[in-house]
Amino acid sequence: MPINRLLKDKCTPEQIELLNKAFSPALNLLDVVDRNDPLCDMAARKVIEVGATGIREPREIAE
Repeated sequence: MPINRLLKDKCTPEQIELLNKAFSPALNLLDVVDRNDPLCDMAARKVIEVGATGIREPREIAE
């Protein structure tokens, strides 16, 4: 999963779990199915960016 690669050694296990819970809904909202699509990587970076703001609700992060 692209988001795990980006999070390696940067977050606590709890933060990783939260961001992973937000990542799949974010891809669904963008209609991204192919995990090799560059948009998938962009979405992962944005989920991490939004998660860093302190939001703790996966759906809010995804939106």
